[in-house]
Amino acid sequence: MRIKPFKGLVPESSKTETVASVPYDVVSTEEARKLAEGNPDSLLNVSRAEINFEDGFDAYSDAIYAKAKTNFNQLIDSGVLVREEESCVYIYRQIMNGHSQTGLVAVSHVDDYNENIIKKHEKTRPIKEDDRTKLASTLRAHLGPVFLTYRNDNNINEEISNFVKLNSPNVDFVADDGVQHTTWKVTGGGKFPDLFESIPMAYVADGHHRSASAARVSTEFRNRENPQTCQEDYNWFLTVFFPDNELKVLPYNRVIKDLNGLTVEDFLLEVKKLATVTVSDNSPPVSPGITKMYISEIWYELQWHNESDDPVESLDVSVLQELLLGPILGIDDPRTNSRIDFIGGIRGSAELERLVSSGCSAVAFSMHPVEVTQLMSIADNDQIMPPKSTWFEPKLRSGLFIHTF
Repeated sequence: MRIKPFKGLVPESSKTETVASVPYDVVSTEEARKLAEGNPDSLLNVSRAEINFEDGFDAYSDAIYAKAKTNFNQLIDSGVLVREEESCVYIYRQIMNGHSQTGLVAVSHVDDYNENIIKKHEKTRPIKEDDRTKLASTLRAHLGPVFLTYRNDNNINEEISNFVKLNSPNVDFVADDGVQHTTWKVTGGGKFPDLFESIPMAYVADGHHRSASAARVSTEFRNRENPQTCQEDYNWFLTVFFPDNELKVLPYNRVIKDLNGLTVEDFLLEVKKLATVTVSDNSPPVSPGITKMYISEIWYELQWHNESDDPVESLDVSVLQELLLGPILGIDDPRTNSRIDFIGGIRGSAELERLVSSGCSAVAFSMHPVEVTQLMSIADNDQIMPPKSTWFEPKLRSGLFIHTF
């Protein structure tokens, strides 16, 4: 793996908590607007600039990206964001409900992504990839890091542990959601670039759209600016590496807006042809091969009639898509179909119940989470999971470090 320190933008020390925001893609426009309300320093004013416009305004119009650039420049000009004096990497620790994960923030080379040294396990949704590409190109900045994982390495663990013991953090706060965020600045990068040379590959855990857009932006700027070395800053993108044994994976649940013309009764008859169906409760599925379904105020447990041993085809999200969502509900391509939404497991069963009971959706599916080992095995085989197969917690805060080019 090629990593290096970078001279990025960071919040001025008294502004860290007001700048740092949730990732752009875990909240709706309405939720982002509420989070940033009364706080012009919030990075959501840049990463989700549509919150500065009226409801219904086209979130992908040129005006949105122009506003993002204006807001970004304002944060810099006002001293809310400041430039590091030297190139750095950062140790980044998060603690959520007693679960701790500690990783390294650095920039990675897009050629490692293009050459599949940084491995993917999901396809992107075109509209979202286009959006992040245009935003990064407009700002000449990567606002949020790509969440990468790698197979646990004792030498890296030891170096992180030793540095943390001997140095005080430069950032330490608890966000509104109760997650503690702590960072240590490693000026010059220390031993970490050399240590990561022994890591043969990394895996995109979260951030497929950000990494794909970073590669596209690099190509755009190479074509535009005639690079001489491919070491220019636009050839690098913002990443955080966490060892695989520290990750916590939650399910990525599904809700469907309608039953594709079927009555509830007819739909249930179709489901019973595909799975053993029993009335259940709102607890999560206890094991692979089981999915929970909520419809007409009732929870059901589905035990799928599926015997595939293919690592992708046997995933519950694949079984649901191939047996039910596609042929019965008409969700042919979940990346582009507007009738499906994806709900992170952190929101629990209550959010699925709310969406169905309110009439926003007709049916909800509660999934069993994918294991990290499954993710790595699938990526190693150059296979692709269905979109939105995994939800990692805790989420990385955007705005703690920004890479510009």
